[in-house]
Amino acid sequence: MQRLEAKRVNGHTYYYLSDWGWRGGQMPSPRTALPGKLEQFSSRLTGAGPAPAYAEVFESGRPLALWGAVQRAELIPLANQLCPKRQQGLSPGTYLALAAVNRAMQPVSKRGFWEWISGTALVRAVAELSAEALSSQRFWDHLVGWETEKIHALWKGLLERAVQREGIDLSRLCYDGTNFYTFIDTFNVQNHLAQRGKNKQGRANLRQVSYALVCAAHGQWPLYYEVYEGHRNDSRQFGEMLGRFATFYAGVAPAGAPRPQTTLVFDKGNNSAANFALIDTLGLDYVGAVKLGRWPSGRRCPIRETPGGKPAPGWKGPRPSAWRPRCTAAHALWW
Repeated sequence: MQRLEAKRVNGHTYYYLSDWGWRGGQMPSPRTALPGKLEQFSSRLTGAGPAPAYAEVFESGRPLALWGAVQRAELIPLANQLCPKRQQGLSPGTYLALAAVNRAMQPVSKRGFWEWISGTALVRAVAELSAEALSSQRFWDHLVGWETEKIHALWKGLLERAVQREGIDLSRLCYDGTNFYTFIDTFNVQNHLAQRGKNKQGRANLRQVSYALVCAAHGQWPLYYEVYEGHRNDSRQFGEMLGRFATFYAGVAPAGAPRPQTTLVFDKGNNSAANFALIDTLGLDYVGAVKLGRWPSGRRCPIRETPGGKPAPGWKGPRPSAWRPRCTAAHALWW
């Protein structure tokens, strides 16, 4: 049992913290500690105390979680293998990993990179970080060697490891393309990707870049991507990309494992006779879409609005009507 005892010494009151208790069947002399005078330790009891000289606030959750994902993906050793350098300072893989974490959290310019990372726990988790090492020039020196072939090899290596580690289901794949507008000047002839086309955000007056992605239906894991000219037709790009994806996809499945029968899902903008012939050649199943105007109007039948033929509960508008079209896919496509 502990208790606080007061003792008078030379006219001053001192407080002692004594520890009483039976030990081995005996009551020995209490062990005491000397907190001191009341004014010396009262602040500890009330919670008050001297103001701290300074405080460091770090964001720790997200950056450390993303850095852990980088380690599991083996991004740094794989990148260093593809783009080696002498053992001095940060490696190219570390620069690439830090840039990826920043892009996922709070994208900043490379000139502002040190200011951002110094406010996160990464400044302590990653060795050899400094303002000089993370200057924009150092990023340029280490990332300028990443050619297109190396980037594709890095992506494929990461994906092969992810498929084996995470058990990604490759039996159902989804394909879609989109575009985003830019403010690249009209007379900038050095950029061939940004072209004027049908922009999905209604900014046809601006040059745009198109992007196509294949991902796993379960988990939405990105598997393959291509960036292409903004004026290229979706149907044309789908056919060109599908052949390259088939070659890439053949090397992604785990070694020794049988390749699953794959179903590809895509929208109606990619329909063409040549594309369907290519899908048949590659041996893929598919789920597509068809424009409503291609359904034969004479081959449809009414369906019930809800079980019992009544509108849905709470419906206050006119009685809804619906139709279920019935025809073969070939007939629907070319009717």
